[in-house]
Amino acid sequence: MSALKWGQGGRRGAAGPSLFGLTLSFDHFVLPRMLRRPVRMLGRLSDGEFQAPPFSAAILSASLLALASAYGSYVGGHADGIIQSVTARTGFAVDQIKVVGNHETSEIDILDRLELDGWTSLIGFAAEAARQRIATLPWVEVAAVRKVYPHTLEVRVDEREPFALWQQGNEVSVIERSGTVIAPFSGGKQALLPLLVGVGAPAKAPDFIAKVEKYPELASRVKGYIRIGERRWDLKLDNGITIKLPEADEDQALASLVKMDRNNSLLTRDIAAVDMRLPDRLVVELSAEAATQRQAALNEKPKLAKRKPETKI
Repeated sequence: MSALKWGQGGRRGAAGPSLFGLTLSFDHFVLPRMLRRPVRMLGRLSDGEFQAPPFSAAILSASLLALASAYGSYVGGHADGIIQSVTARTGFAVDQIKVVGNHETSEIDILDRLELDGWTSLIGFAAEAARQRIATLPWVEVAAVRKVYPHTLEVRVDEREPFALWQQGNEVSVIERSGTVIAPFSGGKQALLPLLVGVGAPAKAPDFIAKVEKYPELASRVKGYIRIGERRWDLKLDNGITIKLPEADEDQALASLVKMDRNNSLLTRDIAAVDMRLPDRLVVELSAEAATQRQAALNEKPKLAKRKPETKI
């Protein structure tokens, strides 16, 4: 049975080797090298000549237990946890995190989305799932998470660009140029953004603000852009004056307003509003204090007229 090349060394027609009682009578047949040892062992086993190595039963039992445990872990969904535990304790635990590009997004919020614990392994860490969680943060437009072996995570975010504040009732939100709401207003440097008020203001604001910014001396004094009835704009200045612009010819109205202010210092006077809604006239509304003083002056005129002139002797 030790010969693996049959048909040699015996007379022609002699019985060939057998395996488990089956005669193998292929003449001049040579087994591939990789099959020779298994066939030889099977032949010895069939002839009762094979003896198992020492501790083979224990080794086989341990192997079966290991395979059963691995299969059970896989079926039960515990394989990832086992991989995490083993690799984390062999030098691959995440112990350094680099966050780049966050200006409005809190680093704490980003770390929270990574869902790390003290023994998270870099090998088993799901970077794509973490990236998707970070991308749900309000200010984040694009996120990337990269594993740098052996123990570092790099997080890079590109944030949305704020354009203005939008007030709706008592709520104020930060919006993009497209009008999409980013997040609620939280103070800080966001207070320097233009303030839009009213329904439909975000959609019309980019073009209108560009018109106002053609006149820097006026734009620097505007504190609020108020959309009225989704038809026209009011401007609220830093000194409280309201400019009521017409529905059409906004460019012409703005040019006229700036010209009057340059020539007559209109916007520094004690007035409450400048009404430019009618194309053929301009109406100036006095402030409450100025109106009271004017009324007092008008009331004083009749008294002065009734006084008789003194006769000099």
